[in-house]
Amino acid sequence: MLSIARKFAGTVLPGILKPLRVLWNEIIAFAFFLLAATAVPSTYKAIRDFDGEITSLMRIALTGTFILVMSGYGVYSLLRARKIGRT
Repeated sequence: MLSIARKFAGTVLPGILKPLRVLWNEIIAFAFFLLAATAVPSTYKAIRDFDGEITSLMRIALTGTFILVMSGYGVYSLLRARKIGRT
């Protein structure tokens, strides 16, 4: 009976877990893109209010870096989901 349960788990579980892993990575990618999108208005406002001071420049650099990093993680998660889906 135990061998039947192991055989069942070995054949059925990978078929269930693979789509769940793909879905998880897609949800994480969406969350990262959402975080990046929430920083866009702040960056736009910082660029619009730029007055040449170092604090204004640092605000633009930090929010821009945040957008780039969050977008990068989002792209990485989507590529990872695509890779998992192909195997």
